[in-house]
Amino acid sequence: MKNLVLILMMVLATIACAQKQAESKVPEAAKTAFAKLNPSIAKVKWDKEESSYEVNFKNAAGKEESILFDAQGNVLETEVEIAITDLPDPAKAYLAQQFQKAKIREVAKLIDAKGSISYEAEIKGKDFIFDAQGKLKQ
Repeated sequence: MKNLVLILMMVLATIACAQKQAESKVPEAAKTAFAKLNPSIAKVKWDKEESSYEVNFKNAAGKEESILFDAQGNVLETEVEIAITDLPDPAKAYLAQQFQKAKIREVAKLIDAKGSISYEAEIKGKDFIFDAQGKLKQ
């Protein structure tokens, strides 16, 4: 029962934090910034996350990618789907040891506005964040 309540709370929190955003309601600066970065990408989905705007799309390599913009069109974070084999070795070792039989739903490389790299792995509905060297951050 506790698990059901926890899952329900997570779903509601996700819905509250990320709302589908009609492209017409996305600030022009964010749309223009995205178009400059990815002129050949036409099929996108925009979401509003608190005070920022996230665009989701498949990049030229066919990988899922998302970019988080502020209302002025500044890139806050980029997230690119990667294979688990592309994680730093310490991150792979941690996941293999802690989650031997669990399915890893998503693995991504994160790049913040300053160019700092980190990695994210989603397992059992929880995100595990690793620094550029593969050390667990959270």
